Amino acid sequence: MDNDVSAGSTTSIVGRLALGITLLAFGLGTTKVIDGVTTADAVSLAHYVGGVALFLVGLLAFRDHDTATGTAFSALGALWFTWAVTAGNQVSDNAAGLFLLLFALVSLSLALGATGGLLDQGTYGLLCVSMLLLAVARFADSDSLGKVGGWLAVAAGAVAWYAATAVLAKWPTALPRRAAGRGVTAAG
Repeated sequence: MDNDVSAGSTTSIVGRLALGITLLAFGLGTTKVIDGVTTADAVSLAHYVGGVALFLVGLLAFRDHDTATGTAFSALGALWFTWAVTAGNQVSDNAAGLFLLLFALVSLSLALGATGGLLDQGTYGLLCVSMLLLAVARFADSDSLGKVGGWLAVAAGAVAWYAATAVLAKWPTALPRRAAGRGVTAAG
C-alpha cells in the first residue's frame, strides 16, 4: 500500500487540525444535529482556532517558503476571523450569502491549486461546495439546503482531520497504484 506522507510539515499538520476542528464545529452547528448546538456556538472556536491560529500557521508556512500552505491557511484564517467577528452583527441574508459565495471562490482556488495531494484537494473541494450551498441557502432562505451545506462542512472537516492524523500516525494518504488489468504492464 502506498504510504505517501510527504506533505507532513509541522505547519501543515497544525493547520489541517485547526481547519478540521473549525469545520467540524461549524458544520455540526449548522446542521443542528446536536440538541441545543447552533452555528453561533462555533463562533469562539472559529475566531481563535479557525481565524487566529490558522492565520499564524499560514504565516509560519510562508516563513518556511511553503507558498501553497501559507496561502491556504492565511486566506482561510482571515475568512474565519472575519466570519467570527461579524457573526453577531445584523446583516442581510444577501450580504451573508455574498460573503459565503466569496468564501466558496477562495476554496475553489485552493482546491484547484492544492499541492498536498488528494486529501487537501478533497478538503478544499468539499469546503467550496459547502460554502456554495450555504450561500445559495442564504439567498433563497432555505434551511434544508443550509443543512446539506453544513453536512458537507462536516465532511470537509473530517477529511482535514484525517489528513493531519494520517501524517502523524503514518497512515496512507494516497490510493495504492494498480495495474490497468491482467497482462497489462506500465511503462516507466
